Amino acid sequence: MDPATFLNMANQVIKLKMFPYFDIANSLLAALAVREDLGSNAQSFSRKHPLACWLSTMLVIFAGGMVSNALLGEPILAPLKNTPQLFVCTVAWYLVFYTPFDIGYKIGKFLPIEVVASGMKEIYRTKNIYDGVSLAAKLYPNAWIIMIVIGTLKGNGAAFTKLVERLIRGAWTPTAMEFMQPSLYTKASLLASIIFVLDKKTDWIPAPLALVYFGIVIFLVYLKLSSILLGIHDPFLPFENLSCAIFFGGIWDSLAKIFGRGQAKGEVKGSKKRN
Repeated sequence: MDPATFLNMANQVIKLKMFPYFDIANSLLAALAVREDLGSNAQSFSRKHPLACWLSTMLVIFAGGMVSNALLGEPILAPLKNTPQLFVCTVAWYLVFYTPFDIGYKIGKFLPIEVVASGMKEIYRTKNIYDGVSLAAKLYPNAWIIMIVIGTLKGNGAAFTKLVERLIRGAWTPTAMEFMQPSLYTKASLLASIIFVLDKKTDWIPAPLALVYFGIVIFLVYLKLSSILLGIHDPFLPFENLSCAIFFGGIWDSLAKIFGRGQAKGEVKGSKKRN
């Protein structure tokens, strides 16, 4: 592709408006995620507890903004002030849970629809990450770690509120802590936040912002579609295992076990000879 054409495409992507189409895709997938998390009990739960079902879905959709605002000293409920967006989210929730013959859920789970919505959601995620980094940069211009944290939370805030979201539905799962087992999209959001911070605060990335933004969109869309279509769930895992082995004691623990076995065998042989 001609570089000028590619740059023009990148400029178009960075200017995309998220409302209403990208908000619809994000809301649809969030409602589907809540329903999948409820499992076989989803239909009966939604009939008995519609308020809890709606609240947990809205928390999944707006979690990134709420958690980020809480950390930055902004009003936690500010993401809910956009009434048209809230209406779109509510309609998506209703279609997934309450349409006759479960048509809304079946359409949402139809593979072509899911693939298109997932690609749109990753564009939406990129926009959230960039907005989170930009907001934190305005408030704390020299605090790189705050920019990275806020960008990550804006990108995948629902993973960090899963404990509360399930508690709203009456399920207490204290092991559902994102800090203990970060999901693929938390790792991807973290990496994207770091790249945006480096682009904003250093000269290490010579490419224009539009190309950096477009590259992250392509990367996130690729991760999502490869997960859906190819079953590739966590390409970061080999790098994590390698870094843990090198930098976080893995090699030394293995060596200690090997030497410990050797010493134990030597002691057993010595005791047998003495006997």
